[in-house]
Amino acid sequence: MFTRIFGKPKQETNAVATLDKLNETLEMLEKKENVLQKKAAAEVEKAKEFTRAKNKKAAIQCLKRKRLYEQQIEQLGNFQLRIHDQMIMLEGAKATTETVDALRTGAAAMKAMQKATNIDDVDKTMDEINEQTENMKLIQEALATPIGAAADFDEDELEAELEELEGAELEEQLLQPATTAPVQVPAGRQPARPVPQKRTAEEDELAALQAEMAL
Repeated sequence: MFTRIFGKPKQETNAVATLDKLNETLEMLEKKENVLQKKAAAEVEKAKEFTRAKNKKAAIQCLKRKRLYEQQIEQLGNFQLRIHDQMIMLEGAKATTETVDALRTGAAAMKAMQKATNIDDVDKTMDEINEQTENMKLIQEALATPIGAAADFDEDELEAELEELEGAELEEQLLQPATTAPVQVPAGRQPARPVPQKRTAEEDELAALQAEMAL
């Protein structure tokens, strides 16, 4: 939807097409430059041959043509620099356009989201949550309140009665004579009595022998 509104595909297509055209032109200029360099080199070789043949006039003509080729080569070099500069600027503009388009798309999406959820809806929702929380607290307090006979008990009277019981218990303990209470051994911890074991015949004979020796 956003690309249709802002026309991004058309702009991107134009930029790509322009870059392709510039690349083609740059390749064409490089090919021409190579051809001219070969022609200039050939004129130098011809000039050498005419020089060896003592044909000075022909040699000078070759050098003149070489100079013309070199001027064209220099001009082509300047053209290539211009194209490189144009390509760099176009690529930078393309990146800038894409960045702006992305930011514009993000801003539109954020605006749509904010429109779908406005501040009034948020405030209303928070009020409902606070109301539900307060109602839950009231319900919990109501459930914790004593009902029936337990609700009629006076907490102060119960505290006073408990203090009287504690005072009577303390007084009773003070009036009892001090006696040494037998140590109670917990059940299950009584010392085990040795169980008499039945002696064998050999042990009986050994005991009788010991008794005779003692006499």
